[in-house]
Amino acid sequence: MTIDFGRAAGDYARHRAGFPEAFFDRLMSDGTVRRDDVVLDLGTGTGTVARGLALRGCDVTGLDPSAPLLAQAAELDQAAGVTVKQVRARVENAEFDPASFDVITAGQCWHWFDRPKAATLARRWLKANGRLVIAHFDWLPLAGNLVQATERLILAHNPGWTMHSGSGIYPAWMKDVAEAGFVELQTHSFDIDVPYSHEAWRGRIRASAGVGASLDDAKVQRFDAELAALMAKNYSAQPMAVPHRVWFLSAVNPGQSD
Repeated sequence: MTIDFGRAAGDYARHRAGFPEAFFDRLMSDGTVRRDDVVLDLGTGTGTVARGLALRGCDVTGLDPSAPLLAQAAELDQAAGVTVKQVRARVENAEFDPASFDVITAGQCWHWFDRPKAATLARRWLKANGRLVIAHFDWLPLAGNLVQATERLILAHNPGWTMHSGSGIYPAWMKDVAEAGFVELQTHSFDIDVPYSHEAWRGRIRASAGVGASLDDAKVQRFDAELAALMAKNYSAQPMAVPHRVWFLSAVNPGQSD
């Protein structure tokens, strides 16, 4: 299944809820990220993590291979009154000087990378005692809820989609960073309900890997019509409280890997 989030950049920017304020508050309060840190945000997409840290006084560079997503990020950054430097490249092909960053973040994207190579590059690009933060903000499919029904509908239209039935917890990422030589691994998680109207949830799902980023326009339209009908019939109350889980892993670079 070929994934191109640039095809869904408009819906991505409008309807994908960014990481909640509580996520950024936690990073800042426990010292994982500090004001004036120099930060590289991997797989920045429309810039939700990069912008959140720039708003908190960090000097941020966003890295992503998708020009449409970076264009949306730039518009959202301007509206928020912040500047984030942009680099268009895949993580595996990017070039930064060793020991360039205090913090490297990867929000909602680690699974798209060559993970061992990304972890090795993160160590190279981080300063000694610099911190890597891998974070996810995932919907939660629970028995009988809207998310479960939506995932089943996606699978009916796109049987090749594999990113369903998740728990929002990623223990394999810990192995990635430990094998790359990071130390002081810590994980944190908390759950939060995100309010969605029917229109916003349809946009959110169109911006997902299993729909707008992989299906052609006609298939997306057919899916979208069926999702609208499903919600009107079975989940009519608005706004809908959609359960999500924030999970993140932080780890420290003990020194340069070269």
